[in-house]
Amino acid sequence: MPHGHHHHHHDREGGDGKMAAAVGVNLLLTIAQIIGGIVSGSLAMIADALHNFSDAASLIIAFWARKIARRPADDTMTFGYARAEIVAALINLTTLIVVGFYLIYEAVMRFFAPEPVTGWLVMVIAGVALVIDLITAALTYSMAKNSVNIRAAFMHNLADAMGSVAVILAGALIWAFGWNWVDPLMTLLIAGYILWMAWSEIGGVVRILMLGTPPQMAPETVLATAEEVDGVDSLHHAHLWSMDEHDAALQAHLVVKSGAWARADAIKQEVKMRLSEVHGLTHVTLEMECATHICSGVKRIGH
Repeated sequence: MPHGHHHHHHDREGGDGKMAAAVGVNLLLTIAQIIGGIVSGSLAMIADALHNFSDAASLIIAFWARKIARRPADDTMTFGYARAEIVAALINLTTLIVVGFYLIYEAVMRFFAPEPVTGWLVMVIAGVALVIDLITAALTYSMAKNSVNIRAAFMHNLADAMGSVAVILAGALIWAFGWNWVDPLMTLLIAGYILWMAWSEIGGVVRILMLGTPPQMAPETVLATAEEVDGVDSLHHAHLWSMDEHDAALQAHLVVKSGAWARADAIKQEVKMRLSEVHGLTHVTLEMECATHICSGVKRIGH
């Protein structure tokens, strides 16, 4: 009998050229922003440059993770290497959180020790940065829809675009009114937005790495679907987890009703087909038991 492991292969090949272009423009922008921040005296500009450098780093990490994820399963990684992208997403999101807290610290210190800022220069360089941010966003947007790895890198870029807008606004207010305090204030707002975005995504990434159940699947609902098949008595010792961002797996003991053991193989195949159709489960492993010899003292879910 076939195993019924219906894997959905998602396109990991496309977009390498776009990723490389995004890395290049972000590295160039980082250099320009650091120089501009030093010359103008703007902390927000340097903060934006620091985050922009993390954009480039996040894109490099995401790029290599995509490369690793394409490797086929082998005797070292029997499930394949797709989780490399999940690890990359965790690294990038953790970096975002660190950057966010660092910017908060720097902004608070600047409130106590204000420094003059050249507003018009800040606006010019931040305007160029915003254009680069939008180009990078356009290069990675379509890939971010289906990959938490690319989405984490995209979030770095989106936060940077918001930062550029905030820096432009700060530069305008400093140039027009001399309000140097606006610079650290905008830095705080940038930091808050970065932390909010990273926190909203990192939970799902940790859930996958912790072998958590897919958010869209309730284990009891999945087991109930299997138990609707004629000849199935019950399921126990069930494990339902996310293999990666797109594929889930189920492992369980399936109890066949008394008198139906002759159809055990057909029942197993029907259960796998039903789980694939209803829940999109791509990897189902079932250990068959007869109701007259059922395991005793086992839990329905887990060990």
